[in-house]
Amino acid sequence: MNGSDISIRGAAATLVGGLLLALTPHAALPQQSCPDPDGFADVAKGALAHVRYLADDALEGRAAASEGERCAAAYLADRLGALGLVPAGDHGAWLQSFSVRTGTAVEEARLVISGADAGAAGAGWAPFGFSASGSVTAPLRVVSPPDPHAAHDVALGEAHGRIAVISVDGSVQVDAHFLAASLARAGAAGMILLYPDAIPLPDPGSEIRPAVGVPSAAATGRLAESVRRAAAARAEASIAVAAAPSMSEARNVVALLPGDDPDRASEPIIVGAHYDHLGRGGPGSLAPDSREIHNGADDNASGTAALLEVARRLSEGPGLDRPVLFVAFSGEERGLLGSAHFVSHPTRPIDGAVAMLNMDMVGRLRDEALAVHGLGTAQEWDAILDAANSATDRPLSITRVADGFGPSDHSSFYGAGVPVLFFFTNTHADYHRPSDDWDSVNGEGIERVAGLVAEVVRRLAGDEAAPAPAITLVRGAGNPHGAASGDEPAPSGYGPYLGSIPDMTPIEGGVRLTGVREGSPAEKAGLREGDVIVSFAGRDIDDLYAFTYALRESEPGDAVDIVVLRDGEPVSLRAVLERRR
Repeated sequence: MNGSDISIRGAAATLVGGLLLALTPHAALPQQSCPDPDGFADVAKGALAHVRYLADDALEGRAAASEGERCAAAYLADRLGALGLVPAGDHGAWLQSFSVRTGTAVEEARLVISGADAGAAGAGWAPFGFSASGSVTAPLRVVSPPDPHAAHDVALGEAHGRIAVISVDGSVQVDAHFLAASLARAGAAGMILLYPDAIPLPDPGSEIRPAVGVPSAAATGRLAESVRRAAAARAEASIAVAAAPSMSEARNVVALLPGDDPDRASEPIIVGAHYDHLGRGGPGSLAPDSREIHNGADDNASGTAALLEVARRLSEGPGLDRPVLFVAFSGEERGLLGSAHFVSHPTRPIDGAVAMLNMDMVGRLRDEALAVHGLGTAQEWDAILDAANSATDRPLSITRVADGFGPSDHSSFYGAGVPVLFFFTNTHADYHRPSDDWDSVNGEGIERVAGLVAEVVRRLAGDEAAPAPAITLVRGAGNPHGAASGDEPAPSGYGPYLGSIPDMTPIEGGVRLTGVREGSPAEKAGLREGDVIVSFAGRDIDDLYAFTYALRESEPGDAVDIVVLRDGEPVSLRAVLERRR
């Protein structure tokens, strides 16, 4: 599950057989680079065996576009093929590829303090991977460290036209990207953070966030002391950085269980789960200073295992009238990138899709309790869910949520007009931490959730005994109370509530909205699906980061001017922000 509601919220050896896997309908798992699944046969059974494999350290956290992700994709394709499903990705293969940013390539980096060259990057200093490319020479100015509860209260005005020098002592977590963006808006010329020896220098090669408006670097050890003395003397410094994004291919895995009724071939039911996670941490981790492997056993090896279990049950059961399209998404932790790409570039037509059923974090079933979101997105959902639950061997206790949006891949489909259900067994203390490992997962619980989802699919798909039902989309099934969705970047402490629901697909300039929440400040202000926010509270909005930071620098009760592009024309609106609750 994506830990940030607008998505700002990482190896095994090279997968030699990846090209073969991408080109053939069913390829054997490459033996020379990925763990052998048979090696786990005596450790775990059933759905838990899938979790055990996907959450193995050898896959290094399945970060999007990583070698571990490729091993996971090979495993999924192999298992889906063994069930007799048909490859349904690009060009009739199992995979659908899309590009994601996986780091930053620094071609030049130079730091000069009081006329003295600091030497090669990596020895006492390093540029941030989000640094602006360019060169600046300006006086140094010490700026107070940020208040952790109100980072925008930094005395930014003191840094106007200067290179801001900020000491970080390790007792306060500093969001360097947000700080640099705030300094850029305040007119600073650059930023140098001074780290104690206990904090590692930034690794530009792993930076995936967009560039900010100022050259930015960090220094440690003796060089940090030199910078501190030079700043106290109001000496000059020069920072020069030339950097560019490094892009790599991530992969969705797509498989089809064909239907028996040719007249229903254009009415697929989509069953999805994301299989990527956070790799070795970084942005999105709730252990931000850790670079341990984040195996993501519950998030979301559990949902991926449930997807395989649903595919097994349906493929071994009676034929269905409607086809079922299974999609294991990558890039969810990066902001629903895989599902957004699939919706925009479907490998099979989805214009007539009946529904999308999403499983994310279904591995911690406790007290028979399962949350199902999206009940408000179709008129028929309550009756279908009740019938499906009653048909299982051990019905679950279901908490129903109307909301069709949320921090997982079903949001991409509901934004495209597809009714959705989202199955979820709740968060826990291991969420987005290295401790989310396979031995804490409830394998039997995964199988029970999968059994319920399979029963829902059977009722949607229809067969000779029970015709496929019509499903009536209900738009605007949002949560008017601002709970964990839309523009909300974190549960608390990150600014007020607007109620906009961004489209996660990056665009050139601005943030496109997939919708707005019913009763929210966004709806009251007149924002609509399809609007592109280009200005918020007087700040230019280039991307989701800029939008999030602008929200963080606002307060509940603020009346903010918002400029959107609507059908290519600018429209000015005003919203009164509310407190999150």
